[in-house]
Amino acid sequence: MSTLRLPYSKLSAEAYQGFIATKHALEKSSLGKELIELVYLRISQINGCAFCLEMHTRSLREGGMPTAKLDSVAGWHASSRFTERERVALAWTESLVDVGHTHAPDEDFEPLKAHFSETEISDLCFAIALMSAFNRLAIGLRQ
Repeated sequence: MSTLRLPYSKLSAEAYQGFIATKHALEKSSLGKELIELVYLRISQINGCAFCLEMHTRSLREGGMPTAKLDSVAGWHASSRFTERERVALAWTESLVDVGHTHAPDEDFEPLKAHFSETEISDLCFAIALMSAFNRLAIGLRQ
């Protein structure tokens, strides 16, 4: 990893604490830690954030996710190791992370309703937005 360009957590302490508060709020979500970490890992794969990849892979491994499943996250579309709930969450994650190209269409959003409550869908969107922001900070300012 590269040398930190700017100590953003100190320079923008109040804004950074807002991100941390959001992270703590999401830890209480009924989505569950494993699903949130899985989403965070997929976002970090898409965005190429080495720091976050290591952090979320370690968290999932320590949480007991089987190695074969962890190794399959980038190829979840072709893997049978993921539940339907995880598949729907990962599909929405990819759609929302690449919103400039996908525009988050209804066909990506609608399947969420069969697997998640409205609050969980909202929490999932916050988790996707939060990790996307953390990735941009870590990549741009060299975490």
